[in-house]
Amino acid sequence: MRKKWMLAVATVIGIAALSSLAAYAQGAAAQKKTNASEAQTDVAANFYQAMTSSTSGNGTVQTPKNAMGGMLEVRHILSSVIGYEFTYSFNPADQSFKPQVDNCGYRCNNQPLTMTAGANIFGFDWVFSKQYGNLRPFAVGGLGFTATVPSSSAYAANNTVRPTYIFGGGVDFGFSEHLGVRAQVRDNIAKAPALSLYYSPTGAYTGVIQPMGGVYYRF
Repeated sequence: MRKKWMLAVATVIGIAALSSLAAYAQGAAAQKKTNASEAQTDVAANFYQAMTSSTSGNGTVQTPKNAMGGMLEVRHILSSVIGYEFTYSFNPADQSFKPQVDNCGYRCNNQPLTMTAGANIFGFDWVFSKQYGNLRPFAVGGLGFTATVPSSSAYAANNTVRPTYIFGGGVDFGFSEHLGVRAQVRDNIAKAPALSLYYSPTGAYTGVIQPMGGVYYRF
């Protein structure tokens, strides 16, 4: 009787173990399938309106001119929490300078000055995203640098390169296996560029907000 009882217990344990193994295998397969559906590699072209905040400090008020720009993205997503991208954007970055009231020192008699320039922003970002049918909301955060290049002028200083903090978010909508549209907003935070020989850099941080839309091609 005892042997029969032990055999029955062993049988139950064996069935439970096999069931658990089968459930684990099924779950792993489902997770693998989910991760595969989350994966995406794409390139995108976007157009945006650069909205740059003005800064003041060190006797200078520096006001950038808002302008249209474009951004290229190369993005690779492995799962909802593992993704990365490289971005490059460009927009005109004309700057106006004038003395800072009550803090201009020997620059109080300087005439207001306007300079033409271009801003090149390179970014390396982490991507968080989640697929819901044809929609994929995402958030990005990373680091990069902004290279601001003034046009040739007697008033111009050298090119300026600033470390840049990048964050934002948006959503993809895929209308075919390979093509889709992307809408997003990004903010790029860096110190204002030092472009003028006649005005000191403000030393303050400025933000370049980029509301943008574009298309992507998924490989």
